[in-house]
Amino acid sequence: MSDSSSLPPVRLHSEAELARDALATPLFSRAARLARWAGPDTRVGVGGELEEEQLPGAAEALGLAGDDAAALASEAWRVAVDTGLVVIVDEEEGTVAAAPDLALLTSGSPHDVLGLWLGALETVLADASVPDLDDLGDAMDEDGTIDFSELDWDLEAEAEFLDGVLGNLYLLTVGEEGPGDHPVPLPALAASMIVPDDMGEPTNDVLEQVSDAMMRLDDQFRLLEPIGLVEFRPVDEALMADAEDGEDAADEPAAPVDDTDVSRYGMVRLTPLGLYGLRARLLEAGISAPAVGDLVDKGADALLDGTSTFPPMAAQAETEQWLARREPLTAARELLAAARGGDTGAPLRRLRCQQALSLVGTEAEPALREVLDDAELGGLARVWLAERGAADVPAPPESMVFWLTIDTVAAQLAAEGNSTELQALVEGLAQQHSGFFATAWRVDHPATPDVLEAMGRLHPDKKVAKAARKAAFKARSQQGG
Repeated sequence: MSDSSSLPPVRLHSEAELARDALATPLFSRAARLARWAGPDTRVGVGGELEEEQLPGAAEALGLAGDDAAALASEAWRVAVDTGLVVIVDEEEGTVAAAPDLALLTSGSPHDVLGLWLGALETVLADASVPDLDDLGDAMDEDGTIDFSELDWDLEAEAEFLDGVLGNLYLLTVGEEGPGDHPVPLPALAASMIVPDDMGEPTNDVLEQVSDAMMRLDDQFRLLEPIGLVEFRPVDEALMADAEDGEDAADEPAAPVDDTDVSRYGMVRLTPLGLYGLRARLLEAGISAPAVGDLVDKGADALLDGTSTFPPMAAQAETEQWLARREPLTAARELLAAARGGDTGAPLRRLRCQQALSLVGTEAEPALREVLDDAELGGLARVWLAERGAADVPAPPESMVFWLTIDTVAAQLAAEGNSTELQALVEGLAQQHSGFFATAWRVDHPATPDVLEAMGRLHPDKKVAKAARKAAFKARSQQGG
């Protein structure tokens, strides 16, 4: 899975909704039905697999018919065994019985149901990393034992590849710049694992690797869809037929196709249940994978620090949930208290505090008036009161205006880096205040030198940029840096 230490927060459905989704997935629901079907006459082999003569009865119990009925029943049975819905009573006799955990599907909590579904997901993911059994013939000994050294295949590498693809799909889904709920083209996913970031035009060899990976993913996502991890539109069968037929296909008139239709190459989307499942696996691997709602029961300090790395929409959603559990006046006081500080993270905390307070009604006004004389909070308090048309709001002293300006730019730098929005803010400040730098270097704010350096770096006018750098040098000298 992805090893990122700052994954965007995911928005999960409630556990009750997710549990209902899990119970409705084709493979998990079949596994549960077979666990209930199993009785004293059910017999299994040494590996817990259903005896061959049992498969027709299992398929019938599932309402399956056709050439693949036995294979689907066998797969569902294996999931039932691996998930713990069925237990082997006597290995020698090959007898089985429904396990106690089976009752959790009807009488357990949503969390219990999801725990069992996660076990089923692990079974399917393991299966998806194994090559097609048809490819194992050449590596099979006379006694049926598979010599894996004969295969051009590495189980660990295959599992890592699939984990990487799923990690990238997770990032694309939860990131605000990604496709979100929209499906992702299979070639794009394959390329994300094969094509180096610094490669311009991919070579033919790389393109061939992407094509091979795409077909591998097509097989894997076909296996993962029945467990509810993804919604998948497979690669167009006509494309695969063209690839297999090669030159022979050129002898026959081809049906017209739309080469620009990327969906023909496969499309995949994580389901809400799939997001839950992948996040659970990330957490199990020790990776920080936040979810919106994680901070609702924590203090304002945890909220402001925690949302400091969130994208704007996710930060607002988290804050709205946090505020919904508190009285406006109490919440405002908590937020303001948590926003104080001279550490490097303080400017961004105050920006998040200001954004949180914008969601609070006029009931919070007393809390804002209480900090009007506070050097760190007085500026944002005045802004909040003025925006709501409050009466008797004292004008800020010049020192407070400049301090708030430095604090705001420092927060924007921490949140966005050298963005175009920040460049516009810098240009606006220099234009509105002709003597800005002559005063700004004296501002008693820990971030003053860094902010002025950034302004010199971002401003397009060389003369203004030079004045900003000169002011930054003075500020650093004043602070003894």
